[in-house]
Amino acid sequence: MTHDLTPAEHEHSAAVEQAAQWLAEQNPEPSPALPVIREKFGLSPLEGCEVLAMARRFRTNRRAFG
Repeated sequence: MTHDLTPAEHEHSAAVEQAAQWLAEQNPEPSPALPVIREKFGLSPLEGCEVLAMARRFRTNRRAFG
């Protein structure tokens, strides 16, 4: 079963991914990161948490696979 994203859901997931890519590239990461990414990208608290998790995966994959 596939789930097609509505335009609004797709837009939000794209914003989350963009924010996660930005956060993964920050060295050092802003501390605390959540308020910074929420303000910079206009995200909800839940989306901000998704960004934190996704950025962590991006960094891990970058270290593992180059």
